[in-house]
Amino acid sequence: MADVAVHTPPADGHGDHSQGHTTSTGLSNNKLAMWMFLGSECLLFGGLISTYMLYRGRHEGSPTPSQLYNIPLTSVSSFVLLMSSLTMVLAVSAAQRRDDRNTMTWLTVTALLGATFVGAQVFEFTEFVREGLGFTTNLFGSSFFTLTGFHGVHVTVGIIMLMALVGMVSRSRIPGDKAEVVEMIGLYWHFVDIVWIIIFTLVYLIPS
Repeated sequence: MADVAVHTPPADGHGDHSQGHTTSTGLSNNKLAMWMFLGSECLLFGGLISTYMLYRGRHEGSPTPSQLYNIPLTSVSSFVLLMSSLTMVLAVSAAQRRDDRNTMTWLTVTALLGATFVGAQVFEFTEFVREGLGFTTNLFGSSFFTLTGFHGVHVTVGIIMLMALVGMVSRSRIPGDKAEVVEMIGLYWHFVDIVWIIIFTLVYLIPS
């Protein structure tokens, strides 16, 4: 009598669904979609940065960038944002270990650091307007507020995603692989951090 092969399902009862959701690159469909999204964001920020570099010297009759920039404040807020990348790495590591408690803790800390950065940016914008530089004051003001404000919006969106993720983890309502979802949010967060390094260097450290 011929032997009949018996396939025993995995002990967790969920089966292996990853094979049907991977691409030829070895990445899952979700990760590939995230990388494609981040690629389009690179093009968008590339255009905004190029526009700022073109118009940053056009501030006739208005306060100059050197008169407005508060480098110590911006440096501290930049450091805070960069530290949030470290806490995001810790959150991803905890998720891979299936440690929900530390995952939620580090996601919350990351969100709080991001909120601190956004708060400092709002304070900076308020000071600029008080000193006479608004969005419509000149080409420099328009390009500056568009570039840095658009980045601030991305950080804010990231904060919302982080807190939503904390809620889903606490209720065990994350669809699919929990570690992969946390990792994808981490990719977005690292992206906005890297973009800020470029913006901070070109806008604040290199004189116009």
